[in-house]
Amino acid sequence: MIDGKDILFFIIVFVSNVIQSITGFAGTVLAMPFSLMLVGYNTAKPILNVLGIVISLGVIGTNHKSLNKKEFFKIIAIMLVGMVVGYFVTRQFEISAGLLYHLLGVIVLSFMCIGVFNTFSEKYRKRKKETNSKTDILAYIVLVLAGIVHGMFVCGGPLLVVYASEKMKGRDEFRVTVSAVWAVLNTVILFSDIRDGYFNPKLFVLLGISIVILFGALWVGNMIFRHINKKWFMIITYILMGISGISLLVK
Repeated sequence: MIDGKDILFFIIVFVSNVIQSITGFAGTVLAMPFSLMLVGYNTAKPILNVLGIVISLGVIGTNHKSLNKKEFFKIIAIMLVGMVVGYFVTRQFEISAGLLYHLLGVIVLSFMCIGVFNTFSEKYRKRKKETNSKTDILAYIVLVLAGIVHGMFVCGGPLLVVYASEKMKGRDEFRVTVSAVWAVLNTVILFSDIRDGYFNPKLFVLLGISIVILFGALWVGNMIFRHINKKWFMIITYILMGISGISLLVK
């Protein structure tokens, strides 16, 4: 029942969630491109979505008092609009597997460029210290786009990080609020996936094994986090994002 591609998928789940536990956002973005090629959209999307729910609930359970309720409800409302658009696009239009891969490849490479700029640009860090937020219109556009990407590929995280990093100051407030957003939005996607008939006996087996691997990955990631320079790890993460994006474009 488990073949070679499934084993490679489990390796991707492990590596991506080790990275997720260190960077806080890159797991699904890294996992989705390779997972699409290994097990297909109808398997990768629901499994990675459920794993996202599990991670989010774990973060919320450790420090729920840090939730920024005002931003939480604002983000949910705006991203849901984008998710409806993303869901409509993938359901109502005939999108070939090749086009789907290329679209995600462009998105992943765009995320890589945004992440590199935000992480390593002195100009960006200086501007961030001088201003508290972007204009509301631009912020809302970012959230809508995050919702569209999340509705299609369950990986709108980097765009939400762009918004949340501007709006929330404390590390705990940031992590808990973003995790609460994913818990809600991924649950919406979960019900949609169930209705669309994605869940079958084979998928449940893959999901169960993936959840076990997830906890192992988080443990390993937390151990690495204590001993690694995060800046260099971010460089490695963006390189992997670039490789995954390019691999989708040339597939």
